[in-house]
Amino acid sequence: MNAPNDLSMKTEDVLRVELEVFKREHADLDAAIAALQDTGTFDQLTLQRLKKKKLQIKDKIYQIEDRLFPDIIA
Repeated sequence: MNAPNDLSMKTEDVLRVELEVFKREHADLDAAIAALQDTGTFDQLTLQRLKKKKLQIKDKIYQIEDRLFPDIIA
């Protein structure tokens, strides 16, 4: 995506679409990690990279969700 990285510059619709894309990508990585571990013969470095990417995506998901659904303390 060529959209700006600053969440404050994005519309709510764009954030919702990005959120769904990141959630799908996160689930795909989760499935890939599980499949790799199930084989029993996997490269530890590849596994670490996939897990790191999954964590980075999870952080992006949290940032977008925080922007879309802010906690309001009354």
